Amino acid sequence: MRNNLTKTLLFCGVIATPIFIITFLIGGFIRPDYLSLRHPISSLSIGKNGWIQSLNFIVSGILILAFSLGMDRAIRNSEKMRWAPRLIALVGMGLVGAGICTSDPIYGYPMNLPLRLSQFTIHGHLHDFFSIFVFICQPLTCFKFGRLFASRNKNAWASYCYINGIAMLVIFALAGAAFKQTPVILEWAGLFQRLCIILGGIWMSSIAAHLILNREKF
Repeated sequence: MRNNLTKTLLFCGVIATPIFIITFLIGGFIRPDYLSLRHPISSLSIGKNGWIQSLNFIVSGILILAFSLGMDRAIRNSEKMRWAPRLIALVGMGLVGAGICTSDPIYGYPMNLPLRLSQFTIHGHLHDFFSIFVFICQPLTCFKFGRLFASRNKNAWASYCYINGIAMLVIFALAGAAFKQTPVILEWAGLFQRLCIILGGIWMSSIAAHLILNREKF
């Protein structure tokens, strides 16, 4: 029974990313006047059908919270990794918080409103606060797993974790600069943000699947 519960919780980490990514990609494609290459994912929470993306944030966050519990159960024998489940839990909490606290109309969407480059309401500022957990805690978890795999001579996995963590931080910085209307890259802000999330999401699903298949080795 215990093993089945752990596998179920870990499986939540496998499916959380596909659900989140597919939903926001479809949402960006069908939303009128929305430019996925330029506008942030959070802007999909604004407007008539904004509840869909808000729900996407919350459901995905809950699944990742469940995954963090499964990770804790799977690697609790590894003293070096005790912070990894907590960091993943913060990612889940960040998504839930971002879903509850809707973003303000900023960075050029909706397009019929004046351009604003920062949040201006309490719920908008809270949205940014919760979002930071997603973009910072996930790369930190990559580095945690990178150290673990390196210590066990699993060099391919270690390299993947380190490279993915660094790539996420670099691309997140580019997205932030682009959203602030930095010339040359401002038209690609949404692309940078999506690439960062997709890289992190694929990594999370991969780690979740790896833990399911190799849990006895942790």
